[in-house]
Amino acid sequence: MKLRIFTEPQQGADYQTLRAVALATEELGFDAFFRSDHYLAMGGSGLPGPTDSWVTLGALAVETSRVRLGTMVTAATFRLPGPLAISVAQVDEMSGGRVELGLGSGWFEREHTAYGIPFPSLGERFDRLEEQFAIVTGLWETPDGETFSFDGTHYQLTDSPALPKPAQRPRPPVIVGGAGARRTPRLAARYADEYNVAFRTVADSAAAFGRVREACQAAGRDPSSVIYSVAQTVCCGKDEAEFRRRAAAIGWEPDRIRETAVGGTPGEVVAKLGEFAEIGAERVYLQVLDLHDLDHLALIASDVMPQV
Repeated sequence: MKLRIFTEPQQGADYQTLRAVALATEELGFDAFFRSDHYLAMGGSGLPGPTDSWVTLGALAVETSRVRLGTMVTAATFRLPGPLAISVAQVDEMSGGRVELGLGSGWFEREHTAYGIPFPSLGERFDRLEEQFAIVTGLWETPDGETFSFDGTHYQLTDSPALPKPAQRPRPPVIVGGAGARRTPRLAARYADEYNVAFRTVADSAAAFGRVREACQAAGRDPSSVIYSVAQTVCCGKDEAEFRRRAAAIGWEPDRIRETAVGGTPGEVVAKLGEFAEIGAERVYLQVLDLHDLDHLALIASDVMPQV
């Protein structure tokens, strides 16, 4: 099982804070540094304010050398698919081919109204998301010297040169997330290199994995060609006192963390990760909420990672 660090900078983190976490992520041996794509805090002031995900990842691409970089997940409502394909391809080239794109429909209406971003109905957002998957992957996979066109309901492209090309060929890995029962499995079966279930129980995650495997079989795709992953909030302490101190620092009750997230002493964290491994999770995105507590990452790297 590979462990990845997942941050939520809209809750309050400037670039230098994210840089410190990303460098620690790399130095400590984690597989990847991911960040959310949000423009408004979900509680609290969010000071000093949001940072743009792909601007941040572009900078980190040249400040890191090994760790993989990506979004969990980019909102399809924030960017047009053509410019998004250009941005991600450029960051992939800047990183030497270490980028992964998580792409979702967008869900947080208040951040859209706060920054003047249109927020269509859920059905339309999913329709736009599906077209964006087709366009972004289509642009990247178009052979050199050929053009790409697309005639959709929401987006139309005519004779695009489909440039620039990403460093990874035919394209960077694409992550589809969500636990929806109908459209999400079909999208994952068609486009996902990785399918992610975020903040769900082991049982619910297993059921979601099962729906994607069934969708793959229905589409004639080998279900094992998809990487299955989960995202979980993490809070770990070398002993009970340290665990409780870290829980208090992020405003969570210790019992709630143990019940609904991945928390406790290293042995408890290893055991919970083992439950996700048993249902087929190959990667876990560990959502760290206190981005100034780099000792937390060091403890996970030394006492948890070798056991999973």
